[in-house]
Amino acid sequence: MRARIETLKSNPNRCPVDPDSDAFGEEVRVLLYGKRHRKHRILLAIRGQTVHVLAVRHSARQSFSEKMEQDRPDDEGAGPMH
Repeated sequence: MRARIETLKSNPNRCPVDPDSDAFGEEVRVLLYGKRHRKHRILLAIRGQTVHVLAVRHSARQSFSEKMEQDRPDDEGAGPMH
């Protein structure tokens, strides 16, 4: 995985924008690593000439935006019905 992250030095913009960018409040890109059941999402932000790795998450885990939606209080229109 470390070697895959090192490849970001040459062209980090090759990675697509992640759907969770809104949860971070900035443009976040995603680099996928692994195969099948061992796939991970490496979330990164490009700030100037520096690439910041924000998170490494197993692809089976819930996205940040889905998690934020679940964590909203019920009076905001989201969350389970009781």
